[in-house]
Amino acid sequence: MLEHLPAWLGKAMSGWRAGVESIALVRPELTPPASLALSSPAFADMARLPERFTADGDGVSPPLVWGDPPEGTAMLALLVEDADAPTPQPLVHAILWNLPPNAGNLVEGAIAADGPGTPQGGDVGRNSYLGEGWLPPDPPRGHGEHRYVFQLFALDAPVEIGGTTPGRGAMVEAMAGHVLAAGVLTGTYSREEEAPVGPVGAVAPA
Repeated sequence: MLEHLPAWLGKAMSGWRAGVESIALVRPELTPPASLALSSPAFADMARLPERFTADGDGVSPPLVWGDPPEGTAMLALLVEDADAPTPQPLVHAILWNLPPNAGNLVEGAIAADGPGTPQGGDVGRNSYLGEGWLPPDPPRGHGEHRYVFQLFALDAPVEIGGTTPGRGAMVEAMAGHVLAAGVLTGTYSREEEAPVGPVGAVAPA
Protein backbone atom coordinates (compact mmCIF):
# COMPACT_ATOMS: atom_id res chain seq x y z
CA MET A 1 0.00 0.00 0.00
CA LEU A 2 2.65 2.55 1.03
CA GLU A 3 4.75 1.77 -2.03
CA HIS A 4 2.20 3.70 -4.11
CA LEU A 5 2.84 6.99 -2.33
CA PRO A 6 4.84 9.47 -4.48
CA ALA A 7 8.43 10.13 -3.42
CA TRP A 8 7.75 13.81 -2.71
CA LEU A 9 5.10 12.87 -0.17
CA GLY A 10 7.35 10.28 1.45
CA LYS A 11 10.10 12.89 1.79
CA ALA A 12 7.64 15.39 3.27
CA MET A 13 6.72 12.77 5.87
CA SER A 14 10.33 11.84 6.66
CA GLY A 15 10.15 13.35 10.15
CA TRP A 16 7.09 11.34 11.08
CA ARG A 17 8.24 8.11 12.71
CA ALA A 18 6.79 5.94 15.45
CA GLY A 19 10.20 5.60 17.12
CA VAL A 20 12.07 2.73 18.73
CA GLU A 21 10.78 3.88 22.11
CA SER A 22 7.36 2.64 20.96
CA ILE A 23 8.28 -0.97 20.20
CA ALA A 24 7.02 -3.67 22.54
CA LEU A 25 10.39 -4.68 23.97
CA VAL A 26 10.99 -1.34 25.72
CA ARG A 27 7.74 -1.51 27.68
CA PRO A 28 8.54 -1.92 31.40
CA GLU A 29 6.28 -4.93 31.80
CA LEU A 30 8.15 -6.74 29.01
CA THR A 31 11.71 -5.83 30.01
CA PRO A 32 13.64 -9.12 30.03
CA PRO A 33 16.12 -10.09 32.77
CA ALA A 34 18.24 -11.98 30.22
CA SER A 35 19.08 -11.89 26.53
CA LEU A 36 18.47 -14.49 23.84
CA ALA A 37 20.67 -14.78 20.75
CA LEU A 38 18.64 -14.07 17.60
CA SER A 39 20.01 -13.94 14.05
CA SER A 40 19.22 -14.69 10.42
CA PRO A 41 21.26 -16.45 7.74
CA ALA A 42 19.74 -13.99 5.24
CA PHE A 43 20.86 -10.65 6.74
CA ALA A 44 23.03 -9.25 9.52
CA ASP A 45 21.79 -7.14 12.41
CA MET A 46 21.19 -3.54 11.25
CA ALA A 47 21.80 -4.61 7.63
CA ARG A 48 19.47 -4.24 4.66
CA LEU A 49 16.77 -6.87 4.15
CA PRO A 50 17.07 -8.71 0.82
CA GLU A 51 14.28 -7.67 -1.57
CA ARG A 52 12.68 -11.12 -1.63
CA PHE A 53 11.39 -10.53 1.90
CA THR A 54 9.74 -7.21 0.99
CA ALA A 55 6.86 -5.95 -1.12
CA ASP A 56 9.39 -5.40 -3.94
CA GLY A 57 10.13 -9.13 -4.10
CA ASP A 58 8.43 -12.40 -3.22
CA GLY A 59 7.19 -10.99 0.08
CA VAL A 60 8.03 -14.09 2.14
CA SER A 61 9.20 -13.99 5.75
CA PRO A 62 12.96 -14.32 6.35
CA PRO A 63 14.57 -17.30 8.09
CA LEU A 64 15.49 -16.86 11.77
CA VAL A 65 17.77 -18.75 14.13
CA TRP A 66 18.08 -18.42 17.91
CA GLY A 67 19.98 -19.87 20.83
CA ASP A 68 18.74 -22.00 23.68
CA PRO A 69 16.18 -20.16 25.81
CA PRO A 70 16.69 -20.08 29.60
CA GLU A 71 15.61 -22.91 31.84
CA GLY A 72 11.93 -22.68 32.65
CA THR A 73 10.89 -21.42 29.22
CA ALA A 74 7.46 -22.81 28.36
CA MET A 75 6.91 -21.09 25.02
CA LEU A 76 8.32 -18.49 22.64
CA ALA A 77 6.60 -15.56 20.95
CA LEU A 78 7.77 -13.43 18.02
CA LEU A 79 6.77 -9.85 17.22
CA VAL A 80 8.13 -7.86 14.26
CA GLU A 81 7.55 -4.10 14.18
CA ASP A 82 8.53 -1.21 11.90
CA ALA A 83 9.98 1.39 14.26
CA ASP A 84 10.06 4.04 11.51
CA ALA A 85 6.52 3.78 10.18
CA PRO A 86 4.90 7.23 9.67
CA THR A 87 2.24 6.31 12.22
CA PRO A 88 1.71 6.98 15.96
CA GLN A 89 2.63 3.35 16.78
CA PRO A 90 4.97 0.94 14.97
CA LEU A 91 3.40 -1.12 12.21
CA VAL A 92 3.16 -4.82 13.10
CA HIS A 93 4.66 -7.02 10.39
CA ALA A 94 4.34 -10.38 12.13
CA ILE A 95 3.08 -12.11 15.26
CA LEU A 96 3.90 -15.71 16.03
CA TRP A 97 2.56 -17.15 19.27
CA ASN A 98 3.02 -20.39 21.19
CA LEU A 99 6.25 -21.54 19.56
CA PRO A 100 7.77 -24.57 21.35
CA PRO A 101 10.87 -23.68 23.40
CA ASN A 102 13.02 -26.18 21.52
CA ALA A 103 12.12 -24.91 18.03
CA GLY A 104 15.49 -23.20 17.45
CA ASN A 105 14.63 -21.66 14.10
CA LEU A 106 12.05 -20.58 11.55
CA VAL A 107 12.59 -21.42 7.90
CA GLU A 108 12.03 -18.91 5.10
CA GLY A 109 8.33 -18.34 4.48
CA ALA A 110 7.27 -19.93 7.77
CA ILE A 111 5.23 -16.92 8.88
CA ALA A 112 2.11 -17.47 6.79
CA ALA A 113 -1.64 -17.54 7.40
CA ASP A 114 -2.61 -20.64 9.39
CA GLY A 115 -6.20 -20.07 10.49
CA PRO A 116 -6.60 -21.25 14.10
CA GLY A 117 -2.99 -22.51 14.15
CA THR A 118 -1.69 -25.59 15.90
CA PRO A 119 -0.27 -25.95 19.43
CA GLN A 120 2.79 -27.74 18.06
CA GLY A 121 3.75 -25.17 15.44
CA GLY A 122 2.63 -21.90 16.97
CA ASP A 123 -0.20 -19.60 15.98
CA VAL A 124 0.30 -16.83 13.43
CA GLY A 125 -1.42 -13.63 14.51
CA ARG A 126 -2.69 -10.48 12.80
CA ASN A 127 -0.42 -7.83 11.31
CA SER A 128 -1.30 -4.14 11.11
CA TYR A 129 -3.27 -4.70 7.90
CA LEU A 130 -5.45 -7.16 9.85
CA GLY A 131 -4.22 -10.12 7.85
CA GLU A 132 -2.58 -13.27 9.15
CA GLY A 133 1.04 -13.88 8.31
CA TRP A 134 4.03 -11.82 7.22
CA LEU A 135 3.36 -8.23 6.12
CA PRO A 136 6.17 -7.50 3.63
CA PRO A 137 8.01 -4.21 4.27
CA ASP A 138 6.84 -1.47 1.91
CA PRO A 139 8.17 1.89 3.19
CA PRO A 140 7.14 5.04 1.32
CA ARG A 141 9.53 6.20 -1.37
CA GLY A 142 11.61 9.11 -0.16
CA HIS A 143 10.90 8.40 3.51
CA GLY A 144 14.38 7.08 4.19
CA GLU A 145 15.56 3.97 5.96
CA HIS A 146 13.12 1.95 8.06
CA ARG A 147 14.13 -0.39 10.89
CA TYR A 148 12.23 -3.67 11.13
CA VAL A 149 12.71 -5.00 14.66
CA PHE A 150 12.37 -8.75 15.20
CA GLN A 151 11.65 -9.40 18.91
CA LEU A 152 11.68 -12.96 20.23
CA PHE A 153 10.35 -13.49 23.77
CA ALA A 154 10.91 -16.52 26.02
CA LEU A 155 7.94 -16.90 28.38
CA ASP A 156 7.76 -18.78 31.68
CA ALA A 157 4.27 -20.22 31.10
CA PRO A 158 2.10 -21.44 28.20
CA VAL A 159 0.12 -18.20 28.32
CA GLU A 160 -3.21 -18.03 26.50
CA ILE A 161 -3.53 -15.01 24.26
CA GLY A 162 -7.21 -15.48 23.43
CA GLY A 163 -8.91 -15.76 20.06
CA THR A 164 -7.69 -17.63 17.00
CA THR A 165 -5.67 -14.82 15.36
CA PRO A 166 -4.03 -12.76 18.12
CA GLY A 167 -3.18 -9.09 17.66
CA ARG A 168 -0.46 -6.93 19.21
CA GLY A 169 -2.53 -5.54 22.09
CA ALA A 170 -3.64 -8.95 23.31
CA MET A 171 -0.13 -10.31 22.85
CA VAL A 172 1.55 -7.58 24.91
CA GLU A 173 -1.04 -7.88 27.66
CA ALA A 174 -0.66 -11.67 27.84
CA MET A 175 3.16 -11.54 27.97
CA ALA A 176 3.36 -8.97 30.78
CA GLY A 177 5.18 -10.43 33.78
CA HIS A 178 6.10 -13.65 31.97
CA VAL A 179 9.22 -12.67 29.99
CA LEU A 180 12.35 -14.63 30.96
CA ALA A 181 14.53 -13.47 28.09
CA ALA A 182 14.30 -11.70 24.75
CA GLY A 183 16.31 -11.51 21.55
CA VAL A 184 16.42 -8.63 19.07
CA LEU A 185 17.40 -8.52 15.41
CA THR A 186 16.94 -5.46 13.21
CA GLY A 187 16.78 -5.42 9.43
CA THR A 188 16.55 -2.21 7.41
CA TYR A 189 14.89 -1.29 4.15
CA SER A 190 14.22 1.84 2.10
CA ARG A 191 13.12 2.82 -1.38
CA GLU A 192 14.81 5.07 -3.95
CA GLU A 193 17.17 6.73 -1.49
CA GLU A 194 19.33 5.74 1.44
CA ALA A 195 18.27 8.71 3.55
CA PRO A 196 19.51 8.61 7.16
CA VAL A 197 16.98 8.09 9.91
CA GLY A 198 16.25 11.36 11.69
CA PRO A 199 15.25 11.83 15.32
CA VAL A 200 12.61 9.22 16.00
CA GLY A 201 9.22 10.50 16.94
CA ALA A 202 10.02 13.95 15.57
CA VAL A 203 7.61 15.90 13.37
CA ALA A 204 8.84 17.63 10.25
CA PRO A 205 8.64 21.43 10.44
CA ALA A 206 5.88 23.05 8.46
